[in-house]
Amino acid sequence: MTVTIAAIQMCSGTDPVRNVETMQRLVREAAAKGAVYVQTPEMTGAIQKDRQGLRAILRPEADDLVVAAAADLARDLGIHVHVGSTAIALADGKVANRGFLFGPDGARICSYDKIHMFDVDLDNGESWRESAVYTPGSIARMADLPFARLGFAICYDVRFPELFKAQAQAGAEIISVPAAFTRQTGEAHWETLLRARAIENGVYIIAAAQAGVHEDGRETFGHSMIIDPWGRVLAEAGGTGEAIVLADIDTGAVKAAHDRIPNLRNGRTFTLESTSAASKGGVAA
Repeated sequence: MTVTIAAIQMCSGTDPVRNVETMQRLVREAAAKGAVYVQTPEMTGAIQKDRQGLRAILRPEADDLVVAAAADLARDLGIHVHVGSTAIALADGKVANRGFLFGPDGARICSYDKIHMFDVDLDNGESWRESAVYTPGSIARMADLPFARLGFAICYDVRFPELFKAQAQAGAEIISVPAAFTRQTGEAHWETLLRARAIENGVYIIAAAQAGVHEDGRETFGHSMIIDPWGRVLAEAGGTGEAIVLADIDTGAVKAAHDRIPNLRNGRTFTLESTSAASKGGVAA
C-alpha cells in the first residue's frame, strides 16, 4: 500500500499561540500536497530553555493548545496528525515530553512520553539536563494505522537501538523520531543515527526536526528526513527554517528489506564473559 507522508520542520519560539499557528499552516499545506500522515517536531508547542518561563506556559493535556489544534486539524483534513512532542503539565507538578497521534476522526489514537532524557555536557560548553524538568516515560508505544504499524521515539531515544529493535521485532514498519537535535550533535551524528536505525531494523524512519536559532538562544540542526528500510534518504530539508518534506512509502519495502537481510530473524542469544589474564613478568601466564 503506497501512501504519501510528511515531516514538518519548524523553528518553534517561546509563544505557543504563534507556534500553533505555524503548525496549522504547515500541516494544511502538507495535506494539500497529498499527505495522509503528517508529523511535527519535538517541542512543537514551545522551545523554552528557561525553566520558569516554560512552567509559565505549561498546561495539562486537556487544556493544551497544541493538542486541541492537532485534533481539529486531523478531523478537518481527514488525515493522521502526529505531534512529535510538546511539554505537558502533569498532576504531580512535573512535566512530560509527550507526543500525540490523532486519527482522521480527530480522536487521539495514543500518546508517548519520551523515555531517554538528554543529560549531557557538550565540548562547546552546552550543558543539558532534561531530567531536571521532565519525567521520563517507561512505556514504548506502537499504533496500527490503515497503512502501517507505527512505532514511537523522540530525539535522544535514537541513541538507544534496543528501543527500535524491540518495536521492529513486534512488527513496526515505520518508526518516528521527531527531534530538536542540537547543531553540534546533529552535524556529527543525526543522519548517521537515523540511517543506522532504518538499516538495522528494515523500517522507514520519519524524523521531523526543529531547525535554526530559536528565541531562547539555542540552535537546532534541522535536516528533517524520511528514510526507507534500505537506509536511503527519500527526502530531506535544509538546516534552517520551516520546511515540508514528503515521500511516498510502500510497506512492501519493509518485507523486502527483511527478506534480503533477515537479521531480526537471525539474532541469537548469547552469554557475555570477561576473562582477566594473570600476568607474570609482564607476559600473560
